[in-house]
Amino acid sequence: MNQRKGTDAEGAAKAARGAKGPEELREQITQTREQLGETVEELAAKADVRARARARRAELKGKASEAGHAVQEKAAQAGHVAQEKAAQAGHVAQEKAAHARHAAQEKAADAGHRAQEKATHAGHVVQENVPQPVRNAATTVVQTGRRHPKPVLIAGAAAVIAVGILRRRSSTSGSSHRGYRGRPSRRGRR
Repeated sequence: MNQRKGTDAEGAAKAARGAKGPEELREQITQTREQLGETVEELAAKADVRARARARRAELKGKASEAGHAVQEKAAQAGHVAQEKAAQAGHVAQEKAAHARHAAQEKAADAGHRAQEKATHAGHVVQENVPQPVRNAATTVVQTGRRHPKPVLIAGAAAVIAVGILRRRSSTSGSSHRGYRGRPSRRGRR
């Protein structure tokens, strides 16, 4: 537009000097019309609020689209970072769980070894203190139980029931000797 102002000034200077001939006058008129047409177009464009609003809207829409893409990229990056951190936390948790599992297995193995040692020691103590005929009978019972487990289980269950019945009888017979209010009678005392 600055060039046009310069051209407009030159055209006005020539017009002020006057044309040297009709041909030059026509040329000046043509130039003046062109300049006037351009100036009118510029003024019309400035005055066209709708066109300017559309242009501004398109410009803002482009900027908003760029900003939206930037936000999407940042969100995607944040998502990847969060996913990586979650994966790392998962690996750390797996490692801790494996370590805890190994520690528990070691403790269980130690407890098993100690129990086995105690059982072995108890077996030796029993073996030393039990008379030989009883040990022989126990060995025979165990071997028979291995060969015929059902009869031994039935006999064991019958023995448990018999012991339970004997205990009940002895506890009920002891309650019959009691006096008033559940106190032992003086007759049974020495």
